[in-house]
Amino acid sequence: MAMTTNRVQILIVEDEAVLALDLSDMLEAEGYTVIGPARTGRRALELFEQHPVDLLLCDIHIQGELDGIETARAVLAQRAVPVIYLTALGDKDTLDRALQTTPAAYMTKPATPTGLRAAIELALHTFARQLPVPAVLPAAAPAERESLSRESILQLDDHVFIKYNHQFVRIPLCDILLLEADNTYTTLVTPTRKYALRLTLTAMLERLQFPQLVRVHRSHAVNIQRVESFSETEATVAGQLVPLGRQYKEAFLQHFQFR
Repeated sequence: MAMTTNRVQILIVEDEAVLALDLSDMLEAEGYTVIGPARTGRRALELFEQHPVDLLLCDIHIQGELDGIETARAVLAQRAVPVIYLTALGDKDTLDRALQTTPAAYMTKPATPTGLRAAIELALHTFARQLPVPAVLPAAAPAERESLSRESILQLDDHVFIKYNHQFVRIPLCDILLLEADNTYTTLVTPTRKYALRLTLTAMLERLQFPQLVRVHRSHAVNIQRVESFSETEATVAGQLVPLGRQYKEAFLQHFQFR
C-alpha cells in the first residue's frame, strides 16, 4: 500500500490475524495509514525503525519474548509516540504495568470504530503540544475565542496536525505554501491540498509559530522559502500570484540579504 505523507501513520501490534485485519480495516476506513500489523515485539521494533510512526496501537498479550507492554517500553526508548493499549483482560496487575509506560488510552477488546476513533483523537490531543491561543485577543471577541477552541492545531517537532474530515492529518511545516484569509476563515495551501480552518489569519500565524510564514497582505501570508519571484505589488508562490501590500513590503524584504 502506498504511503501518504499527510496521513497519521499507526503501527498495529497484534498477533491474532483476524483481529489485526479488523483493526487495519477500521483504521484505513477512517483515513489512517496502517503500518504492519506486527505479530511480535521484535517485528514491531523493526517496523518502527523503518517508518515515521505517529501512534502505536498495541495488544498487551502477544506472543514472543516481548509482550505488548515491553514492546511499548522499547519503542518509547527510541522515540516518544502516543501509545494505545488493547487487551481482552482488565486485571489490576496488567493495568498497573501498563500505566508505568504512560499510555494515551487503554481499550478492551473488541475495539469498535467509534471507540477507536475517539481513542486516537484523545491520544493525539494528549501527546502533541497544543499551540497557545493568542494572548492578544480582545476581550470583546467571544465568537473568535469560541472558534479557536474548536479549531485545534497540534504541533509535533517540524509537523502540525490539523482536523480534516473528522481526523487529524499531518502536514510538514515546510510544505505550507501560503495562507489565504477570507473573513474568519483561513485556507492553508500545500502542494497537494487546501485546508480551510475557521481562524483569522492573525490567529493562524500565532498558532503555527513558523517564522518562514511571512505576512505580505492583510489577507495573505507566504512561506518565504517558496517564493519564486516578486515585484513591487505581488509575489509568486508555486505559480500563484499573491498581493504584496505596501505596509508589509519592508518586513518582507528584511528576510532577504542584499549583496
